[in-house]
Amino acid sequence: MATLIVLYGAPRDAVAFDAHYFEKHVPLAKTIPGLRRYEVSHGPIGTPGGPAPYHLIATLTFDDAAAIQAAFASPQGQAAAADVQTFATGGADMLIFETREV
Repeated sequence: MATLIVLYGAPRDAVAFDAHYFEKHVPLAKTIPGLRRYEVSHGPIGTPGGPAPYHLIATLTFDDAAAIQAAFASPQGQAAAADVQTFATGGADMLIFETREV
């Protein structure tokens, strides 16, 4: 399996971010080919030392890293990636990695 994690920084307007994210971005992202699972954080995000600088964390699961690359080369993936620029006023960091159970 492979994972794409998106770390969304604190937006200028959290209410507007949430409205756009859940009403437009999530339905758009769910059309990305090869997406197996889509989870988002719920509630405040913290670290062992206190609050984290993130508003929301999305975790998307695919079969492998090649599937992630293919997904984001698709029209649906390109549309979802472009949409991030319209609402993520606090920035968005993306991490892609293969996973294995230990």
